[in-house]
Amino acid sequence: MNSYQQFINGSFVNSHSSEWIEVENPYTGEIIARVPNGNEADAKDALEAAKASQTAWAAKTPTERAGYLKQLAALIRANRIELAKTLASEQAKILPLAQVEIDVTAEYFDYYAGWARIYEGEIINSDRLNENIFLFYKPIGVVVGICPWNFPFFVMARKVAPSILTGCSIVLKPSSLTPLTTFEFAKLLATLDLPKGVVNFVSGSGKTLGSTLVKSPLTDLVTLTGSVEAGQEIIKNSAENVTKVSLELGGKAPAIVFEDADIDLAVKSIVDSRVIFSGQVCNCAERAYVHKNIYGKFVEKLTAAIKAVKYGDPFDASSVMSSQVDKAQQTKIDEIVKRALAQGAKALAGGKIAETKTGYFYEPTLLVDVKQDWEIIQKEVFGPVLPVVPFSDFDEAIALANDCEYGLTSSVFSTNINTVLRAIKGLKFGETYVNREHFEAMQGFHAGWRKSGIGGADGKHGLMEYLQSQVAYIQF
Repeated sequence: MNSYQQFINGSFVNSHSSEWIEVENPYTGEIIARVPNGNEADAKDALEAAKASQTAWAAKTPTERAGYLKQLAALIRANRIELAKTLASEQAKILPLAQVEIDVTAEYFDYYAGWARIYEGEIINSDRLNENIFLFYKPIGVVVGICPWNFPFFVMARKVAPSILTGCSIVLKPSSLTPLTTFEFAKLLATLDLPKGVVNFVSGSGKTLGSTLVKSPLTDLVTLTGSVEAGQEIIKNSAENVTKVSLELGGKAPAIVFEDADIDLAVKSIVDSRVIFSGQVCNCAERAYVHKNIYGKFVEKLTAAIKAVKYGDPFDASSVMSSQVDKAQQTKIDEIVKRALAQGAKALAGGKIAETKTGYFYEPTLLVDVKQDWEIIQKEVFGPVLPVVPFSDFDEAIALANDCEYGLTSSVFSTNINTVLRAIKGLKFGETYVNREHFEAMQGFHAGWRKSGIGGADGKHGLMEYLQSQVAYIQF
């Protein structure tokens, strides 16, 4: 069994803690590796290394810094098969999806390298004669990145790539459930001549190591991808030092299917969005609203599509989805569904824990006869469960979709451009997908409204999260 070390100040070092976190393969139940259960001393060492390196790193040109991003992209591609296997093993993600995550991560480093000559300041008109007003963008400083377990490798890049490019240094904490691919990446990074301390990886619990990272006066930005509860804790812990936070939190994405929609396209897109990585994706379609005139036909086709979803070994090419990430996640999903069934919901497909010899599987599930104010509609399930509700008219559909504390993603299915544009205008979500599955692009801006987050990631606007402005008034 592999044992990993913390990666601090350019070297792999033993943790100050003697405790370990065991990493389970959710499909087999086997403990496949262990990582340090780091403590406050580990956090302080990593932050001090990041702080010591940041000024000199920021003094390099953006093109110099971008060169390292290109090298990292090349290293990922050279090791893409091994990385994908590690990723699939530590989280029971089907191998094709794991491979996509690895490959897109390489593209992400290349994408942000391309911003080196593009991001810029401003010249602002002055009210005074003989004065120029310049607005400069400068690196925010030391970044703390806290990653989730569902897309650990890609989200790592979402935090590391803009940090490197803008002249920030970073301390990144992977999820305790899925830290292995990140530490394998650290091994690749260690082969470069990247200045020591610019990128650091430390593992440990959120309550101990994570809390220390967030509360530290050395931290200038905390970027978290995680649950609403984790985000609320970050806000509390960052308050004393008024540290900037960028939070991507939960979602409860509605998919609205209007009467004139292409039903087959809508069914496929919604099912694809619901079962990707076993439903454990924050921007997944979590609830569907279907016009009453096509409701029966739509539900009939949706039921067949969900029943056809094959689940099993993540290394089996025929598997569409695999196990939930752990027993706790499986139990959470099962309890939410059981409460919905007790309230009167009907399961047209699934509705229970799958009977398998290995893994924490939950059957792809379709629920009807649900009410808008039930938990199954209002709270994030984060599993392969889809409740479907009929609606009568446009205004009702938008009102139902917006009736939620989350605001990350949404989707609309219609062949009428006027309906589509009206819906986009009325929806209170950071992203809206039209006639397609839920999945964002790296050049977009992945950001939520309401309890789905503060700030965002990707594209130009994601890059700006890592920069702070300085205005100079120059009179001559």
